[in-house]
This record gives sequence, structure tokens and C-alpha cells, in this order.
Amino acid sequence: QVQLVESGGGVVQAGGSLSLSCSAAGLPFYNIDMAWFRQAPGEERIFVARISGSGKTKNYSDAVKGRFTVSRNAAENTAFLHMNSLQPDDTAIYYCAGRPNYYSASLRVAEYDWWGQGTQVTVSS
Repeated sequence: QVQLVESGGGVVQAGGSLSLSCSAAGLPFYNIDMAWFRQAPGEERIFVARISGSGKTKNYSDAVKGRFTVSRNAAENTAFLHMNSLQPDDTAIYYCAGRPNYYSASLRVAEYDWWGQGTQVTVSS
């Protein structure tokens, strides 16, 4: 069983930056594709960013491309989401998620096996 624990988040003004962290335990970290999703009030959970187990492949939603950066540190078993130029539309609960990397890459909520507890990001205008 893989456990994911998130940290970071908070309140920031529009144009500001925040970073989220997600530590993983239970499997070798390189065996886990990591992703970030977000869910705004009354809306479905949607894909934000993904990084492969090796760290070589990254994917971003169009909404965050060029503003957010996903990364991972194998020594710390931790994935990161660095968010710049935040806007009120980025306000949501952000979740990290993982799936075994022997599957093909996925950006779909339903195909991720493990989830963090979620952390609130609020961007004020």
C-alpha cells in the first residue's frame, strides 16, 4: 500500500507563487508515476500535471502550462508542484496521486490508485 502525504498550499494574492509537496512511502519511488489534480467547489476533479517515475516525462494541462512546474526528488521520495503567476481560477483543493509506472501514462483521475489527503490553495484577486 502506497501512502501519499501532501504539504504546502495556503492563501496567496493573484500573481503570486506557491509550492506543494507530496511524499510517498510503500513502494520504490521510481516505480510510481506521480500526478497532481485539483478540484474546485462544485466541479469535478481535473488533471493538472504528471511526472513519470524516471522524471524524464512531464505533462501539463493547458490551463497551467508555462506557469506550473512538476518535479520529483528521488532521494526524498517526494514530488513537487511549483505554481507561479497564480490566478483566482487556480483556487481549488489540490491532490497528489500515484500509479505504478509499468502501466502506460495516464492523465485520468480514475486510473490513479493512490491519493494524498488534498491541500487547499486559495488565490485572492
